[in-house]
Formats: sequence, structure tokens, C-alpha cells
Amino acid sequence: METEAPFVRWAQRVETALGQALPSASLSPQRLHAAMRHAALGGGKRIRPLLVYATGSIFGTEERWLDAPAAAVELIHAYSLVHDDLPAMDDDAMRRGRPTVHVAFDEATAILAGDALQSLAFEILAEAPVASELRVAWLRALSTAAGAAGMCGGQALDVEATGQMQTLADLECMHRLKTGALIRTSVRMGALGGSVDEGTLRLLDTFADALGLAFQVRDDILDVESSSEQLGKTAGKDAAQAKCTYPALLGMDGAKAKLKELDLVMHDALAPFRKHATALWALGKLAIHRTS
Repeated sequence: METEAPFVRWAQRVETALGQALPSASLSPQRLHAAMRHAALGGGKRIRPLLVYATGSIFGTEERWLDAPAAAVELIHAYSLVHDDLPAMDDDAMRRGRPTVHVAFDEATAILAGDALQSLAFEILAEAPVASELRVAWLRALSTAAGAAGMCGGQALDVEATGQMQTLADLECMHRLKTGALIRTSVRMGALGGSVDEGTLRLLDTFADALGLAFQVRDDILDVESSSEQLGKTAGKDAAQAKCTYPALLGMDGAKAKLKELDLVMHDALAPFRKHATALWALGKLAIHRTS
């Protein structure tokens, strides 16, 4: 219960920040604004914002200073899901238990909504009420994670690899960019709000890198073992689209063994912060044991 209480509070904080930052659906262009709110509000685990708050709490950073990066990383994540679900990408009809944006609205509106969510993320950071040096550091970290050297690059590798069996090294490289880059940046942005040295940042990067891979391995396992109702999105789509996954490459037992290996890496990376990193460690455990 000690870890649940801050998660509830932090989720409420970021939901409030998102609701205030997103344009009202009553303002023109109403359809675009409604699509943006559909994509970003009222669903999702909010793992990335929670990582921002949890990491910041290790260094005593006030939560109000973390609202901006928490909202920004969630907007980037939401935009990536909108575009990932498009017919040209994964062509998915359900996300977070609801119709995807291009299904609920239309494809053109979904593209524009994703573009607008991405722009809004950087606008929030640029206007954050913190020192200019911190704003620039946050902007640099998030822009790198979202671009060709991060999430977009990983998505490109994913598209190119569809229908092909990858090596384990290639699969991990893809996921370190597609999923891991934004998770690493969420942790780093939380840390940058405090006084941290390079050695501390490297340990947190190691934790976040293992967390990002663990999240993806678990995602691959759930895609095989769970139903669409349990996941809130279409189950079995990886096999249907002939995508290389950890279970496909390592077998289910091998994928679960990989999770245990990543669990140990996270444990060791957080060891120096253990007394202050209860919430961050709980998020690592969530990546390993989540059911949706």
C-alpha cells in the first residue's frame, strides 16, 4: 500500500496536467481537439509519467516541478500509439479498451492528432516554470528519445523487420529504440530535476534500459497468453503480422527466463538507492508481473 498511494496521486496529477494542457473539444477545430483528448485522456497505465515522479522522489524534487515532464512524456507516448495503430503501421482497431483514433474519427484526423500531441509535449516543456538550463535539458532528452535516434528509429526498424526472423541482438536494438528510449528518458527527466552526477545517471540508465526491455518481453508474452479483453487491445496481432518477438525467438520458457535476467539487472542498478527508490523499484516489478 505504501507504493500504491503515490502512484494514485501521481496518476491524478498527470491526468489533471494533461486535461489542462489539451485544447477543449468545444474549440475549433473541434474534431481534431476531440481526437487529441480521446488519445491522451482516461486510459493507460501512465508508466512513463510515474517513472518521472518516482525518479524525482529519490532526489527530493517537488512534484509540481515534475508535472511538465510527466505530461510531456505521456503526450509523446500517446502520439506514438495513435500513429502506431494506423493502417500504414499496425492497423489496429482497439487501444486501451476503446476504438483507436483513426477508427473513432478518421485516418487523416488521427495523423493530425498525433502530430499535434507531439508538438504540445514540447510546448509544455518550453513553458515549464523551472530554470532555463533544466528546460533545455528536458527538451534535449525528449527530442532525442522521440526522433530517429529513438522511438521513430525503432518503429522504422520494426516495420522493416516484419515477416523476418531477427537475431536477439537486432530485436533488442529495435526495442531499445522503439520502447526503451522513451522509458529511459522518463527516468532521466525525473533525475535531472535533482542534483545528480554522471555516475548516478548511468546507474539509472542501466535500470531504465532493463525496464524497457522487460516491458517489451512481458508485452510479447501477454500477446500470446492473454485475450483482447484482458489487454484492452488486439491480442495475437504479433503472430498474425509475422513479427519477430521474444517468445518466437526464445520460446516461451526462454522469454520468461529473459524476464528474470532483466529483473536482476534492475535490482543491481537500484541497489545504491534502495532506501529511497521504493516506488521506482515497484514500477520495475510491475513491468515484470503486469497482466495487461
